[in-house]
Amino acid sequence: MTFYRHSGPRSYLTSTMTDRFDCYYCRDNLHGKKYVKKDEKHVCTKCFDKLCANTCAECRRPIGADSKELHHKNRYWHEDCFRCAKCYTPLANEPFSARDDGKIMCGKCGAREDGNRCQGCYKVVMPGSQNVEYKNKVWHEECFTCFECKQPIRTQSFLARGDDIFCAPCHDKKFAKKCYKCKQPITSGGISYQDHPWHSECFVCETCRKPLAGTRFTAHEDHVYCVDCYKTDVAKKCHGCKNPITGFGHGTNVVNYEGYSWHEYCFSCKKCSLSLANKRFVINAEQIYCPDCAKKL
Repeated sequence: MTFYRHSGPRSYLTSTMTDRFDCYYCRDNLHGKKYVKKDEKHVCTKCFDKLCANTCAECRRPIGADSKELHHKNRYWHEDCFRCAKCYTPLANEPFSARDDGKIMCGKCGAREDGNRCQGCYKVVMPGSQNVEYKNKVWHEECFTCFECKQPIRTQSFLARGDDIFCAPCHDKKFAKKCYKCKQPITSGGISYQDHPWHSECFVCETCRKPLAGTRFTAHEDHVYCVDCYKTDVAKKCHGCKNPITGFGHGTNVVNYEGYSWHEYCFSCKKCSLSLANKRFVINAEQIYCPDCAKKL
């Protein structure tokens, strides 16, 4: 902020002298009259107003000897002419700012003119007011709002999508992946199975509810099971050994025939134990035989 210097009337009365005391310009005797001392010269008020007075930067008229003069950076004003260029508030006893275009403004108008503009309402963000700065842009605090719910962000966390700002709940609701199980947004972590996202806490055994992330499991009819529950509750039983057919470990191949299932390694002749997987066989009394053994029955 720049300040001015202020001066009052520069004329005064002289005392009576015996020697001559004349105006530098018109040579009138100055004894007992008002005069102004200008550059070490004594000048009557009439000549001062006509020849020496500074010109007011506002009204372009001379600033007479009896007027109060204000000046700033080699420019001069009548006291009454020294006003804000925007709101016309008198600035003789107030702080002001001088702009590059020569205009004089009060502190408030200067701040409005020179201050940053809010990206929300495009009004000036006044110095000292509550505001938010983000990526070299500024907003009034109440104008920095979520693009979706329109509520001020204030002290909440937020995320940006292009030029739009979202509070965390709206961002998750609009953009986050939805859990395949509970259909709620996955805000952190999570796992993927068969191209579907899951909360880790939602990816559990359908029967015992044990978490399955990082463990062996299997799926059946859109449900996932731990190994133990799958063996006990879901898996078909081998018609040969009566144990669950899980698809884990040894013997992952299965033979199915007329509603019965076998481990591949259990699908063998009842009499000679020959493996019959991918071979001709005969069913007799729900048992399987190779053709040779079947002839001997």
